[in-house]
Amino acid sequence: MTDPAQGYEIADDRRCELGEGPLWHPLREQLYWVDILGKRLLTQENGQPREWQFDEHVSAAGWIGRDALLIASETALFRFDLVTGAREDLVPLEADNPVTRSNDGRADPWGGFWIGTMGKAAEKAAGSIWRYYRGELRRIFPGISITNAICFSPDAGFACFTDTDSCQIRRVALDGQGWPVGDPVVHVDTRAGGLRPDGAVFDRQGNIWVAHWGAGCVAAYDPSGQPLTRIDLPVRQPSCPGFGGADMTTLYVTSAQKGMTEAARAEQPHSGKLFRIETEFRGQYEHQVIL
Repeated sequence: MTDPAQGYEIADDRRCELGEGPLWHPLREQLYWVDILGKRLLTQENGQPREWQFDEHVSAAGWIGRDALLIASETALFRFDLVTGAREDLVPLEADNPVTRSNDGRADPWGGFWIGTMGKAAEKAAGSIWRYYRGELRRIFPGISITNAICFSPDAGFACFTDTDSCQIRRVALDGQGWPVGDPVVHVDTRAGGLRPDGAVFDRQGNIWVAHWGAGCVAAYDPSGQPLTRIDLPVRQPSCPGFGGADMTTLYVTSAQKGMTEAARAEQPHSGKLFRIETEFRGQYEHQVIL
């Protein structure tokens, strides 16, 4: 389905309860995404839907090699073999805390992986942001309620993240090994419009693309944090954008039907689906995770 007025297309008809984490694998030229509450990893192969079911929440991924992903689950970071389906746990992730699960995450330019956690019921300040780097998992930002918008500027000078309910995306400078230095400062402020930032990604020009949960849109902000463009979608809960495609100009957007009544789901039949938008902007290739 295509809406010429908006420019979006339904890329996949499967309805996720909480779609998240679109990841374009540059070697396989294939998109992967997750349904956090459905506990599954999804893709398409040769035009056909394919998915893997897990026994716990999975929320974000990065690519290790052609046939392997790093996946963040409710209790661990693990290596997942796309050919055999084998799982190899690398490090526990708040495995001793049944209140939390993983949420938004992304590989950084140094081969590390940033992953946020949050309370399963969005308990206040229950979550943190962690960095996995060279076999070590280190907590870098504690006391966050809803971790989101983890992404990295194209010059690798800073990282962004948000606590969604704050309606602010913050940025923090990075040192030569990708560790944060100094205090985070506001990069994008959406408080005036009441927009709640969920997932986000940078394009090659330094614009940040943000899915606004509850507002039914994806918005781009220029390198100074000012509004650039907005694309409305036929769902109230877009969750995360990610660039992909042969020339990295296609913007994929996951969405959710979490918390919606049956009537609301019927009124918004595309909730939970994956969207595709052709843009005039070029995304960055996702960085490789180095174990």
